[in-house]
Amino acid sequence: MKALSIKEPFASLVSLGIKRIETRSWKTNYRGEIYIHASLTKNKMEKERREKLLKLLPKDYDFKEGYILCKACLKDCVLMDEKFLNEIKKNKTEYLCGCYEKGRYAWILDDVSILKNKIPAKGKLGIWNFD
Repeated sequence: MKALSIKEPFASLVSLGIKRIETRSWKTNYRGEIYIHASLTKNKMEKERREKLLKLLPKDYDFKEGYILCKACLKDCVLMDEKFLNEIKKNKTEYLCGCYEKGRYAWILDDVSILKNKIPAKGKLGIWNFD
């Protein structure tokens, strides 16, 4: 199965259905089922933004870095243009959860299901295969 490593708190936001778009600087032609892995790499972001993101999660949320958290379906990969950016800005939560800039890509996720038993995994860059 294909997998994608995402830094926290974004991986957890995807697993809980709060974040439905993963933003990347590169496109993918892959469509289909994909595991979402919580990366071990720490996310460096401004304190104010991190605090806003953490408020979206349940109180005392237990992060599982280094684990596959959920399975999703990667439905589409959309180049961000002015029209897309104007629309996404209307969804304040989704906008907070990504890096939305003209020329980047929005990976549209759907059918997210949390794994009852999280799977330990090292993770990799890009889309990788998990056996």
